Amino acid sequence: MNGLSSEPQNALVLRDIHLPPAPSWWPPAPGWWVLFGLVCVAVIATVSLYRRARRKRLIRQRVLAEIDALAARHPEDDAAYATALHQLLRRAALRYAPDAHVTRGEHWRQVLAGVPADDATLDALMTLEARMYQPRAEFDRRGVQAAAQRWLAAAVRHANVGEPGHA
Repeated sequence: MNGLSSEPQNALVLRDIHLPPAPSWWPPAPGWWVLFGLVCVAVIATVSLYRRARRKRLIRQRVLAEIDALAARHPEDDAAYATALHQLLRRAALRYAPDAHVTRGEHWRQVLAGVPADDATLDALMTLEARMYQPRAEFDRRGVQAAAQRWLAAAVRHANVGEPGHA
């Protein structure tokens, strides 16, 4: 026979295949890192947009409240109301034109037109100058107040609130 006995072959017991250990949850795969980065960017962008919109909304509310306060402060004196409202518009217009505090006439209208507004709004705002200096000038108080609210709301909406110096 052959020199090998058959017993050692039968005695050889094979073990089962060992599976590798389960992968650890840390560190995550590269796809999870990308997803985490995208979620962080989305959260930061959402918070930033929310804060900007909230800041603009608060500014708009303050400006409109100031117009109402001017109307309450000067309930019977149209000339004083026109002067105060005109000063408020000039302060807001400084954002668009550095010389807004000294302009008159057509140049002042061009400064006002720097904010997207319709011609009726601009015409109503231009009556403020006439009413300030002419006590008997025609003056539609509610119309001018509504025009000022529209113009200031548009000015706040189109202003870059995040820049320094803009409140």
